[in-house]
Amino acid sequence: MDHNDSVFFMGPSGPSSNLLLDQLPSYQSLLYRRKPSVAGSSRRRSGQRTRLGSSSSWKLKGERLEERPKVAPLQRHARELPLSMVEKRRHKERHMETEKELVGWEQWWQGTRHSLKRLREEGGHLLMALQLWRTDIHVIEGMFGTGIRSYFSFLRFLVLLNFVIFLLMFGFVMLPIIAVPHASGNITSNLDNEKTCSDYPSTSRQGLVVFHQYISDLLSGTGFLEETYLFYGYYKVDSINFPKFSYNLPLAYILITVAYLFLSLIWIVKRSAAGFKQNLIQDEELFQSFCNKIFAGWDFCITNANAARLKRSSLLYELKTDLEEERIKQKIAGRTRKEKCRIYTIRLALNIFVVSVLAACFYCIYRATIYSQESQLKHQIFILELLSEYLPSIVITLGNFITPLIFSLIIQYEDYSPAFEIRFTLMRCVFMRLASIGVLLFSLWSQITCRDASCPCGYNHELYPCWESRVGQEMYKLMIFDFLIIGATTLFVEFPRKLLVTHCEHGLAKWWGQQEFAIPNNVLEIVYGQTICWIGTFYCPLLPAISTIKYFIIFYIKKLTLIHNCRPATRPFRASSSNFFFLGVLLIGLTMAYIPIIASFAQISCSQACGPFVGFKTSWEVVPRSVDQLPYGITIFLKGLASEASAVCFFVITCLAMFYVIALARAHKCVIHQLREQLAMSLLAWIST
Repeated sequence: MDHNDSVFFMGPSGPSSNLLLDQLPSYQSLLYRRKPSVAGSSRRRSGQRTRLGSSSSWKLKGERLEERPKVAPLQRHARELPLSMVEKRRHKERHMETEKELVGWEQWWQGTRHSLKRLREEGGHLLMALQLWRTDIHVIEGMFGTGIRSYFSFLRFLVLLNFVIFLLMFGFVMLPIIAVPHASGNITSNLDNEKTCSDYPSTSRQGLVVFHQYISDLLSGTGFLEETYLFYGYYKVDSINFPKFSYNLPLAYILITVAYLFLSLIWIVKRSAAGFKQNLIQDEELFQSFCNKIFAGWDFCITNANAARLKRSSLLYELKTDLEEERIKQKIAGRTRKEKCRIYTIRLALNIFVVSVLAACFYCIYRATIYSQESQLKHQIFILELLSEYLPSIVITLGNFITPLIFSLIIQYEDYSPAFEIRFTLMRCVFMRLASIGVLLFSLWSQITCRDASCPCGYNHELYPCWESRVGQEMYKLMIFDFLIIGATTLFVEFPRKLLVTHCEHGLAKWWGQQEFAIPNNVLEIVYGQTICWIGTFYCPLLPAISTIKYFIIFYIKKLTLIHNCRPATRPFRASSSNFFFLGVLLIGLTMAYIPIIASFAQISCSQACGPFVGFKTSWEVVPRSVDQLPYGITIFLKGLASEASAVCFFVITCLAMFYVIALARAHKCVIHQLREQLAMSLLAWIST
């Protein structure tokens, strides 16, 4: 084999030139260590970088790579260089001698830059020290590895996200109303000229109220809670007049809703970018996959002996699974036409069965919602009233519990590879959980909306004088019930199971085994709750605060059950793939949340008896009205941005940017593939020598 195929082959004139491998940090470190002098090293290093360019500026033309010059990077700190301690000390001494020669402006700028860098580092350390649950997550990482650590980090991200959403709603919607009495201001309330549509009877209980009725109101959001800051109907405000300015609350309400949805999208995309890059280049061949698992698969953050045994078992399981997938690929390649027809027929029949199961669940949710809405008009005893209030939540929870079991059972007969079985089952479960919320909202809106002459207000005013508050109550009940189910499952299912397995010697108990901490199922739980929060915040402005408290408590519940009740899953997720999977599912939930909110903005008539949009046909109508009140130049500019021509231009620019990013990603994958081939060739060359 030619020696030029070696990665670090040293010829008589120095290291061999390789446009791909010369960009590796290890190769640059090798060049740096072999420099005899500072001046010579600077000249050669600058010449090398000018000749080679950067990996991000390569262009592929056939089999050849062209490079472009790049700007010299900033000097790095001595501790960041890949040098020994002696060389680092020499580098620092030379750097200090160079700084002494600076005078005037250069000396001041060098000192200022060092001070700013030190301030930035200290600020970063302070933020790290103040990070929520930092010690707890490190302990979990040491006991169970980075895969489970990523789940708790994801939970911390949702706590922070919901807290920021709450601050937005509180600062721009609630605080102006609270501050009016203390700022010598006054509130102008919305009034509707039509008495029929503006009638909103009080829901507070009159006379002697029994204690359990307060409990019912607290759990269902009705009664005294309906007329508080918790729900949409309380904010019947047109404008807030302070001594020096007037605050347009309806405009603030709708803009903050758009802002928290957009903020969530940007934040999720930003966090998922790193995971997407890693998943983009992880298209490994079989040989490389085995090498990575054997030589780089161990999680060195593990300090617990039991977790180390589980990690060893999981690596063994992954190797067996990869071998099984290769066996299935060979089996698929060798299938006859008759076998293909048989397996496709089985899959078609099972998918029809899955669709039937989903349709049955959705129909049950629809009927439960209709029955619950009708039962709320009747006076019942406390238990029946509470059951009828929570009937949709109970049916949705039962569906989310039963359908994954059915999906896991039938996937075994569809003859997929083990990895695809897991992904396909998860996608079915995600669809079931998120679509159930959509079916609930569809059921509510089928009762709320009407287009005939019997609805002069544009909606069913007789049953729903403030339909936004009713939708907010349903989201509130889903949030509360989801939290109660998580707590009850931990206390009444996982803890007794742990006691039974630990202290009972019966064979059935040993076969049942200890509860696994399944990361995908736990992620689906909190993504389901977060989707409810995104949808419900418009109708229940304090729902982000409730969600923040809920996830804060769930963190300790999950930590307790992980350490004392559960064991890690047999096949845990890696941290990189886990983070990307979590944020990918969360992005699906956010997309699902956009649909009902946009429909509520643009299609459904807003209530004329409550809320900040009294007098408007739809909620979004407040935006063009507010734009028309601005100065003429700004109005023309904003209308131009909202025109069809601007939309077409934005779409074209977005498509061009997308095509550029896709082409760049393909080029990078090509470079990575060639690097892998070079590394494999160098390994074979090293083995042969």
